[in-house]
Amino acid sequence: MRFRRVLFAAVSTIVLLIASTTAATAAERSYRNYVALGDSYTSGPLIPLPRLDPLFCGKSTQNYPSILAAALRVRSYTDISCGGADTTNMTQPQSVFLGGNLPQFSALRANTDLITVGIGGNDYGVFGTLVGTCPSLRASDPTGNPCQDKFTVGGVDTVKAKIADTGKNVEKVLAGIHARSPRADVLVIGYPRIAPQSGYCPKILPFAEGDYAWLNDVEKALNSAIEKAVAADGKASFVDTFGPSAGHDACAPNGAAWINGQHTKLLAAAAYHPYRTGMAGVATVILRHLR
Repeated sequence: MRFRRVLFAAVSTIVLLIASTTAATAAERSYRNYVALGDSYTSGPLIPLPRLDPLFCGKSTQNYPSILAAALRVRSYTDISCGGADTTNMTQPQSVFLGGNLPQFSALRANTDLITVGIGGNDYGVFGTLVGTCPSLRASDPTGNPCQDKFTVGGVDTVKAKIADTGKNVEKVLAGIHARSPRADVLVIGYPRIAPQSGYCPKILPFAEGDYAWLNDVEKALNSAIEKAVAADGKASFVDTFGPSAGHDACAPNGAAWINGQHTKLLAAAAYHPYRTGMAGVATVILRHLR
């Protein structure tokens, strides 16, 4: 009996040593050359302090790529994200006020070993259509869903139909990334929650009450399409930020919001875009994914 106890203790010790070594290895995994690709939910417009490369990409020194690069202590770090970018701007230059952004793939190298990409929300003008159209329809039916009705044609949700094509575009983006940086770990970053799970805040998100649920459904559909593209790719990994951002939507009180509402706030965030707290939250989710 004593021998069995001693043997059990010895085996348990070995298992614990292996587990702790594995955990330490995972925690200490290092990257040398990091490249961030993406749109404004990556670049962070109006979050202090702005970068000038180029200025009107709305790229912040406190966006999640900057926070991630510092936390990982990478040797080289390139953030080529730009507000307004869509999947075509991976291979094509993007015109911005008083300048332009190079094709984002131009930052990729054979020795790039970590890539984050947050893209898809601007394809087919999905985000711009919602925030540009829905608020003006609220007055016509404050408790209904006039925006959803507007974009439902013949029983088909035309916004969600476009999102299905966005997933195909993301698949092409991932294939292009692997071709240029075949050894890189590629993380595709989903979009955080904008509207609350329940309740309304029309002074912050001026949508009709019934359109809040639809807005959530549209964002879920977008994240799902991106996640399916990642699964089809088979090499990249998807980082869900929608789930972890529950309770941090634009309506969240007492500074808990990760996302700004309808009013642009200088030195804080552009309308309907992340605050610095949102960028920090997303960076934390990514680090948790890595470690």
